[in-house]
Amino acid sequence: MRLRDLQGLGPKSEQQLMAVGITSPEQLREIGPIRAYLTLVNESATRPSLNFLYALVGAVEGRCWTDIART
Repeated sequence: MRLRDLQGLGPKSEQQLMAVGITSPEQLREIGPIRAYLTLVNESATRPSLNFLYALVGAVEGRCWTDIART
């Protein structure tokens, strides 16, 4: 399984995560969505949006990012 196969993530999200060293769904689950987001904030050339954080949480929990955003 690839990162882009997780709910709410696509090729662009996968590319951004891989650019900061997060290369698999297992690695994303291991470090957690908040730490992954903070890594993106600190190390990515493009600052991720808050929606990206919601998408990361949704991907790890198997939920739609819009449900995360509402709560």
